[in-house]
Amino acid sequence: MESGQQRQPLWRGLGLLGRGGDGSPGLGPGACERRLLWVASLLCVLLDLQLPGLLAAGQAEIDNHLEMGRKLLAAGQLAEALSHYHSAVEIDPKNYLTYYKRATIYLAMGKFKSALPDLSKAIELKPDFLAARLQRGNILLKQGSTKEAKQDFEAVLRSNPDNTEAQSQLAKVTELEFSMQEGRTAFQRKNYLGAISILDQAIEISPWDPEAKELRSECYIFLGDYNKAILDLKPTTKLRNDNRAAFLKLSKLYYNLGEHEESLNHVRECLKLDQDDKDCFSHYKQVKKLAKQLESAEEHIKAQRYEDAIEKYKAVMKTEPNVEVFATKAKGRICHCLSKSKRPQEAIDVCTEAHQLDPRNIFILRDRAEAYILNEEFEKAVEDYQEAKEFDSENEEVKEGLERAHKLLKQSKKRDYYKILGIRRNANKQEIIKAYRKLAQQWHPDNFQSEDEKKEAEKKFIDIAAAKEVLTDPEMRQKFDSGEDPLDPENQQGGAGHQHHWPFEFNPFGSGNFQFKFHFN
Repeated sequence: MESGQQRQPLWRGLGLLGRGGDGSPGLGPGACERRLLWVASLLCVLLDLQLPGLLAAGQAEIDNHLEMGRKLLAAGQLAEALSHYHSAVEIDPKNYLTYYKRATIYLAMGKFKSALPDLSKAIELKPDFLAARLQRGNILLKQGSTKEAKQDFEAVLRSNPDNTEAQSQLAKVTELEFSMQEGRTAFQRKNYLGAISILDQAIEISPWDPEAKELRSECYIFLGDYNKAILDLKPTTKLRNDNRAAFLKLSKLYYNLGEHEESLNHVRECLKLDQDDKDCFSHYKQVKKLAKQLESAEEHIKAQRYEDAIEKYKAVMKTEPNVEVFATKAKGRICHCLSKSKRPQEAIDVCTEAHQLDPRNIFILRDRAEAYILNEEFEKAVEDYQEAKEFDSENEEVKEGLERAHKLLKQSKKRDYYKILGIRRNANKQEIIKAYRKLAQQWHPDNFQSEDEKKEAEKKFIDIAAAKEVLTDPEMRQKFDSGEDPLDPENQQGGAGHQHHWPFEFNPFGSGNFQFKFHFN
């Protein structure tokens, strides 16, 4: 539009009133009405000419989407197929068949809740669409909505009395109603096993009914089978909207099983639905506190801070004194820490308590066996490792421990260097040398007069010196602690038939800390 020129109203541009758009005289009122009728007729003609083309183009696009959806569905590409059915519905929201086809894809994807509105829309658009009624009735039956399902199956039978599927499903409606009533009655009478047997039949007919699963879950809880209770309860968190009660119950079940991480995950789901839920928040605080203590204790064990770990596990037992599984776990881990801390008698006592609470725990048996080894009770160590192996014959740590315990038991019946020096198995080098010096001075052959006494002293002195040399040499001590005597002729290369040689330069009567002059006969 040129500068300064004002936009003219449409009726002026058409020259209906006043002056025309080009400045020519306008029409009078009568002529104006005639002109309006003429323009309207012209528009209708134009639309009649274009409408068939527009409809044909729209239908072609719908058909294209439906065909692509069919091919993708056949190829198992459900999400891609669904997008084409969405497009078809948007273009023509009055086509009952498109809604029905989209519902079948939702069902193939396991999204029965999304399928229901589409089936209902298809029935609304075409009330005599029996296939949609059958499909909706089947979904309602699986949901446990017996009243609504019954209405759909009866509607099908009114139109087609010989429909065998509708007849069969209607019979299942009656069976489901009877099973649910019987299941509730058995539960109220505390006949939990009977109730479970009845509810099994109900759940087979209506696997998407949360009520049946919740009731069977309660039966399992009363029977103490928390794992099966969890399996029934988990699906109900999706079958019901805002199912905070199920999330809280799941959290408590996992807690009672000692699975604090899963317990924490499920109570958090409850708080996501409502952060102000008092019951969920109270339980969350308890689980969170316990979880922090358990995690901290395990971090101490990894860092070999065993005393700190013991204190944390004692705190765990105070935090949760009523759930036995946590006390059992804490005692088992304290047993482990004590065995690693070289406190054998304390470890044996605590491990024995833990073993009574959890008799099939191979790690408690392993830790007690190691404590028995430290306490030089090798036969008991063998027994514990043997019992652990019976529970888990493939565990490499247990197999190696049993082999080592057998060697130590065999070795204890021969020469025991720790006993010779009168020291503990976890004695350090300084303690070993101190014990050696004291005994060497005591049993030096020059201290004795008779030949018999001298011979006995010689034998003891050689054993004392050998013990000192083995236990102060890290490599030989490690061999000895593993059940192998590095000075045993049977362990020397060449076998038992060869003359024994010291594997180091060793003369117990030569120069050293003591200057001895000694002569053998």
